[in-house]
Amino acid sequence: MSIDFARARETMVEQQVRPWDVLDARVLETLARMPREAFVADALRGLAYTDTELPIGHGETMMKPVLEGRILQALLPTATESVLEIGAGSGYLAACLAQLAREVVAIERHADLADAAQARLAAQGIGNATVEAAYAFAWTPGRGFDVICVSGAVAAIPARFVEWLNPGGRMFVVHGRSPAMEAVLVHRTVNGSRVESLFETDLPYLAGAEPVPAFTL
Repeated sequence: MSIDFARARETMVEQQVRPWDVLDARVLETLARMPREAFVADALRGLAYTDTELPIGHGETMMKPVLEGRILQALLPTATESVLEIGAGSGYLAACLAQLAREVVAIERHADLADAAQARLAAQGIGNATVEAAYAFAWTPGRGFDVICVSGAVAAIPARFVEWLNPGGRMFVVHGRSPAMEAVLVHRTVNGSRVESLFETDLPYLAGAEPVPAFTL
């Protein structure tokens, strides 16, 4: 049985994403046009638009569409802004960000996932997004970014990520201890940073950002 992916995309937007208060027209249009099925394994294409996380290898997962929509709306990059995504995974979120921003640099610690994500971006004709194989806690960008998207949770917000923001920039990140985590937007200000609470969620930890184990007697 063939799947009408265009219809599935429309249903995803109208029945999953929009009801979760994702109402920005640019974000909804991006989600309605980006072929999510092109960013998952062939065996999972039929599940590309379901309200669930999907495995992408190495124990990593692709976020639910509703969370991707909330992230895009929270960051809302403009056509003049540069974006860094930490944890590229399948490349889907980088592809969506690239539709809104001037450029996207995405890093992914697994080289095979990075290569696959870059190939998927190229297959979609997306030329303003690149994926590098790099580990976030051993990588130095050598430049600043207007927008940062951290696509994995952290126990505490890493200062090094905030330092990569240009003045006036913003970063989406989920922090805390599972299962009660908080999604926030960190704003880089002249006096340091300001944290804006967005919503509660639960997300797998970014490698190297897990909570320190608590020792009890």
